[in-house]
Amino acid sequence: MASDLAPNYARRAFLSGTAALAATFTLPAAAAALHRIDVHQHLIPPPYLKYNRAGIISGADVDPTPVLRWSPTRMLAEMDRTGIEVAILSMSSPGVSMLGGTRAQIRTLARACNEYAAALRREHPGRLGHFAAMPLPDLDGALAEATYALDVLKADGIGLYTSYNGTYLGNPAFRPFFTELNRRKAVVFVHPTQPQCCANVLPGIEPSLLEYFFDTTRAITSLLFSGTFAACPDVRFIFAQAGGAITALAPRITAWGARQHRFDSAVPHGVTHEFNKLFFDIAAAANPHTMAALMNFAPSSRILFGSDAPYAPVVNATRGFDSTPMPAAIRAAIDHGNALRLFPRLNR
Repeated sequence: MASDLAPNYARRAFLSGTAALAATFTLPAAAAALHRIDVHQHLIPPPYLKYNRAGIISGADVDPTPVLRWSPTRMLAEMDRTGIEVAILSMSSPGVSMLGGTRAQIRTLARACNEYAAALRREHPGRLGHFAAMPLPDLDGALAEATYALDVLKADGIGLYTSYNGTYLGNPAFRPFFTELNRRKAVVFVHPTQPQCCANVLPGIEPSLLEYFFDTTRAITSLLFSGTFAACPDVRFIFAQAGGAITALAPRITAWGARQHRFDSAVPHGVTHEFNKLFFDIAAAANPHTMAALMNFAPSSRILFGSDAPYAPVVNATRGFDSTPMPAAIRAAIDHGNALRLFPRLNR
């Protein structure tokens, strides 16, 4: 029954949003020359791998072979093979902050990784972009690195993790950072990481199977009820992997928030208003069941193609997305049109 219901449900959701999408979204003229913008690809900078190879392998929580074999040449060849025109690169978990070291060492590592990503973009200007790595929870270091990355390196946005040593993004300590990103109207890509609370809840089950998705949901909830979303309306947040479990838990979060009047000032326009501002990529979600849930939760104009390569095969996303039924206008929007609006430089 489920296999019959999901495509029908997806079709109803997609069709119901088509008219609204057509009224609000006009595909940029350059879109005809572009095909598939992947906002969720990862790079493995040599300075990062050299810094703590063992920590990166264990923190990756997957077969390390594709990660260790990553290179720009292999990445671009795979993009060509799978029809991806542009990839926006970011650092996956564990990232520069969770590999140990002094504050100065972590700042230096973040700078080296960002310089490497910027050099790749300059070498392949029509194919690559990047979200800059940050040395959070070092607030001063992150503010300085964000300034350098956005102003000097011309990064496409900022890459963050859902939590840092058990501290979630809505924590007041991070508010000055988001205030600055709001001033800049920055794009922020939020990737899950292993939550400090739940490393071995089910022995033998890797955290990436379940806990990464819950950590994304915790991060969204933290940013929501801390008031960060409302206070920083010009930050364009992208949450990886369809927002984790948010599609299932959004009705519960919304109903609970409506009863908790202590959050009225933090969420003055209501929970749904804040949810509707968020962007989501479809890495690990490119199948009719999950796409139906995401399309029923998020506006079509807020969904972006993502693959999670090299930590996951690109074809998982491309084949899953291509085989999920939806109107052509919505497919084009998710494939590349929505990303073109987020990253206007790609229209050149």
